[in-house]
Amino acid sequence: MSGRFAPTPSGPLHFGSLVAALGSYCQARHHRRDWLLRIEDVDTPRVVAGAADSILRDLEAFGFEWDGPVVYQSQRFELYREHLERLVADNAVYACACSRRQLREQGVASGPLGQIYPGNCRRRALPLDAGSIRLDVATAGRVGFVDRVYGDFDLDLPRDVGDFVLRRADGIYAYHLAVVVDDALQAIDEVVRGADLLENTCLHLYLQQRLGFAAPAYLHLPLVSTVDGQKLSKQTGAEGLRVEQASSLLCAALRHLGQQTPAELAGAPARDILERAVATWNPRAIPAIRAARAETFDA
Repeated sequence: MSGRFAPTPSGPLHFGSLVAALGSYCQARHHRRDWLLRIEDVDTPRVVAGAADSILRDLEAFGFEWDGPVVYQSQRFELYREHLERLVADNAVYACACSRRQLREQGVASGPLGQIYPGNCRRRALPLDAGSIRLDVATAGRVGFVDRVYGDFDLDLPRDVGDFVLRRADGIYAYHLAVVVDDALQAIDEVVRGADLLENTCLHLYLQQRLGFAAPAYLHLPLVSTVDGQKLSKQTGAEGLRVEQASSLLCAALRHLGQQTPAELAGAPARDILERAVATWNPRAIPAIRAARAETFDA
């Protein structure tokens, strides 16, 4: 079985990405699992030319070694289409012609993941090329899980989220569908990622049920935030990593995750720091802090 790291190539690897890579790597290697690398470039308009190659070079420079070939979501659209067709055959999805602007003008409420879709198109039987395709969650009820850092977590999907998008109106497959299909087909039995995806995990668990996939375990990591409390990301001005500072940056990432960093590690080679981090990895020491809001995805 396997763990994975799945960066989006919308810019260079930054410190928040390093924390996610380090946490997933240590959790997988400590338990003698494979560690897979997936480039999540399904949202093609966000992809920055050359960013994927830059991420791979930086991971290697920081001492990371992955198992098997790198998987690119942009090469897996046929798989996403096949699984979406399964949901169509099960009457689990429907076409939706509503725009975000129309929903705002309608005055729909907002929840932790943005607009709570009220089901306007659920019974309209529109052709599937009429707009986006949404998963019907009318009967989903509360969906929850026990996170290995944050404990019990759940959402009432009809009340808090509404029917969510699996394929956008522009034909791009949504993150939710792509990540669920990829995790299942790659036999990922534990997902380690940032705490901004806690809410999204409830959506993914319900989609896994509808597709007949086994649910992996989940371990979410505290985010690295900017001084004003936003998630550190390319959109909030995160700078790329400096390879010559690999040792100090790895130690800083370990401290962010509550792990011990003896003074002698400060000048050690990156590979030695990773080996010790794997050997002494203690997920119980990870602080259960939520310093940024939930990640939302455009419909």
